[in-house]
Amino acid sequence: MRSKLLFSGLILLLAFGFAIAKIGGGDITFNSPAGKVVFSHENHVKGVGLKCTDCHDKLFLNTKKHKSVTMAQMAKGKSCGACHNGKVAFSVKDKDNCNTCHQK
Repeated sequence: MRSKLLFSGLILLLAFGFAIAKIGGGDITFNSPAGKVVFSHENHVKGVGLKCTDCHDKLFLNTKKHKSVTMAQMAKGKSCGACHNGKVAFSVKDKDNCNTCHQK
């Protein structure tokens, strides 16, 4: 009886863990004068099909070292601009795309 309860508890704990798990640690919010930018790991991994190693450690080291990135840096292919160049994904240079990332 005790082993059945223990086993059931373990299954519930695992199910709860899977239910709250976030792909890649979930969303990351960057504050910007043009409006906050919410980066969705789920969108880039599940939606686009990227692997963690496509961006880490080449483009993004960690949030402490990548606290701020300017639009000028992105336009030169740094950070998000490595893919968001108009060839791989929508361009960060095109002003019509601002609201795609920046939320007011």
